Amino acid sequence: MASSPSPFNSNTSTLSFSSSISSSSLFPCRRTFILPIPRRRSTSFTVQSKIREIFMPALSSTMTEGKIVSWIKSEGDTLSKGESVVVVESDKADMDVETFYDGILAAIVVPDGETAPVGAPIALLAETEEEVAEAKAKAANSSQSQSSAPPPQPANPAPAISQPSPPPPPPPSSAAVSDGPKKIVATPQAKKLAKQHKVDLASLAGTGSFGRITPADVEAAAGIAPSKSSPAPAAPAPAPASSAPPKAAAAGAVAPPPIPGSSVVAFTTMQSAVSKNMMESLSVPTFRVGYPVITDALDAFYEKVKPKGVTMTAILAKAAAVALVQHPVVNASCKDGKNFAYNSNINIAVAAALNGGLITPVLQDADKLDLYLLSQKWKELLNKARAKQLQPNEYNSGTFTLSNLGMFGVDRFDAILPPGQGAIMAVGASKPTVEADASGFFKVKNKMLVNVTADHRIIYGADLAAFLQTFSKIIENPDSLTL
Repeated sequence: MASSPSPFNSNTSTLSFSSSISSSSLFPCRRTFILPIPRRRSTSFTVQSKIREIFMPALSSTMTEGKIVSWIKSEGDTLSKGESVVVVESDKADMDVETFYDGILAAIVVPDGETAPVGAPIALLAETEEEVAEAKAKAANSSQSQSSAPPPQPANPAPAISQPSPPPPPPPSSAAVSDGPKKIVATPQAKKLAKQHKVDLASLAGTGSFGRITPADVEAAAGIAPSKSSPAPAAPAPAPASSAPPKAAAAGAVAPPPIPGSSVVAFTTMQSAVSKNMMESLSVPTFRVGYPVITDALDAFYEKVKPKGVTMTAILAKAAAVALVQHPVVNASCKDGKNFAYNSNINIAVAAALNGGLITPVLQDADKLDLYLLSQKWKELLNKARAKQLQPNEYNSGTFTLSNLGMFGVDRFDAILPPGQGAIMAVGASKPTVEADASGFFKVKNKMLVNVTADHRIIYGADLAAFLQTFSKIIENPDSLTL
């Protein structure tokens, strides 16, 4: 006799459970309920290998790439979640990078001394010993694909001129990295470009390590890649034999011949960050206002509080912060050219020279701190800066910057406005100056020249003049700083 078909398909199983009532109850019966329960697929119980990537983190808002200072752990070491793995040099400081997972450090992709863009994998983490070999092979394949990928790229732009829309090039590269993750993985710059040019990242196949989508992939998909190389290929278009002249012309336009005996030194990470910020400053319309400040009372006050650990930098920072309370527009900032923000906190960034760079540790809420506590805080920040141990909020949260070269005997100078701030004050040295009083008698007074560079989009000449007058009155009566 043929068995009757099951009321449930093969993907379901039955679960029976019974509810019994004691014989002493009014209804001595037992009921059995049969419910269909979806059977979990066996694949869901298969634990696939988990080889995770350790990415180059963004340690600050301005960081685009990082340099590996040293690996704390070595390949084969067992790691625990939250454990420091590598020391990374950002644009301003060296910071320990922790792992978010337990596992084994299977392969180091970026060794000591080399750099990698933010978001790029710098190491591979395996869960078990069996996956270590697989991770190493994956890292080796990635390095081979990276070394072999650059040569085809110069060959693609040339035919791209005659064929504006050539999407075929990306697919071959995707096959080479098809073993990467299925989810969309792109660098921050690639995501930014995709948003600007309205390119769907899901439709792209990345040419970066492990299938990561790079800015070049987005530019190629947007059809703007040929524009970068259009000046060079314009000449070779008439004849292939004329490829040599463009190269010579391009080489001649790159840079003048080096001076005999000179040596070229690459920027450090910090120098690159300073260079980038200075270039951004050129886009801000600024103006400068100078003001002489009598420092006789300041010099006497400094000699009195110096034995207690108070520095001149702390005194000037405190005086500037107190003056900013009365002139909040000088503490404001404009970042997009369309509106500006009044900052509720007065954070004085102080320029400090380091070996091979410049950094601005921030005295946060300088107007609210006691002068002695402010001096102690400044010493701590300076020591951390020299050891390259500042946290991002300790050097990028300034609302007003102070630069003091008076300690080096400089009588006056102009400072460059940092991006994202409204004003920066340059303080010169205090020097004896002869001047005549109202009675016609000559007197010698110590004066220092203060120059302020400001963003003219939000701060005007009258604003700076009023601010400097207030600052001068505070310096001429510095005892008020200890109240």
